[in-house]
Amino acid sequence: MQVLVTGGMGYIGSHTVVELLENNYEVIIIDNLVNSKIDVLDKIEKITGKRPDFYPYDLCDKELLKKVFMQHKIEAVIHFAGLKAVGESVQKPLLYYHNNLISTLNLLEVMKEIDCKKLVFSSSATVYGSPKELPIKEDFPLSTTNPYGSTKLFIEYMLKDLYQSDPTWSIAILRYFNPIGAHPSYLLGENPNGIPNNLMPYIVKVASKELDHLNIFGSDYPTKDGTGVRDYIHVVDLAKGHIKALEKVLSTNKVDCYNLGTGIGYSVLEMVELFKKVNQVDVPYQIVERRAGDIAECYADPTYAQKELGFTAEKNLEDMVRDSYQYFLHNQ
Repeated sequence: MQVLVTGGMGYIGSHTVVELLENNYEVIIIDNLVNSKIDVLDKIEKITGKRPDFYPYDLCDKELLKKVFMQHKIEAVIHFAGLKAVGESVQKPLLYYHNNLISTLNLLEVMKEIDCKKLVFSSSATVYGSPKELPIKEDFPLSTTNPYGSTKLFIEYMLKDLYQSDPTWSIAILRYFNPIGAHPSYLLGENPNGIPNNLMPYIVKVASKELDHLNIFGSDYPTKDGTGVRDYIHVVDLAKGHIKALEKVLSTNKVDCYNLGTGIGYSVLEMVELFKKVNQVDVPYQIVERRAGDIAECYADPTYAQKELGFTAEKNLEDMVRDSYQYFLHNQ
């Protein structure tokens, strides 16, 4: 079976491509390489012994996208492609609305035209805004605190409206919490350009002395130690969750949402201290002002994904912080 993975060279996308190939799916990747690197293709091949077809296209170019569908018999799509930095989205909202919404509209229009109606969409826990209670369940009210989150929520609305108009579609919307860690081969991991927007790669760059200290955005949140609390999930577990979601869309016709997380919240300071302990390194930090668009606490109730998809995260936080640092050490 041929599966198209948009954004398949990125952090979560590449790990998911590996899981797909290891589960005997044929994979086609489209990725414009804005936030990823071409050598990921070689690494995927080294891990799996298989090389996916790759197109360095931008989904905002509908004609190029259509060409890929004409060249392959694609039966399902996993859609990761999109800009994803919360802080940048606050500064450049039009860039985020244009890129994330137009690319998805193009994808859906081409899928409809070709009659390929099986989709797994990479959404985000940001669609829950500032939740009134925790842990977060899929039926909680939806709202957003930043433009990045708004693009994810608007796409969710698009997908639900599309299904209402045509119930022959089958769509799984995956709301992730915070993926960290790396593939056990240490060939794939998170390696953003410049100063990272996410906590774990930032910690790694400080631990490796590439950056001299970590900025912790706010210490006055109503949490256990004043720093933000998040639900962290190992990227390999998250990738396996996509296989479960794909199996679901291939066997049913519905649109549904699933939280992919562990159900446990850890604060920024807890993350820093555990990273130091597990990896035996120092991570200097300083407290700075809160960052626009951030919330105090966010962690999942993963029960529905367990029940409906048979998905449970297996790796713990020590695995996550160890694998994140080992990936750096193996790729210096």
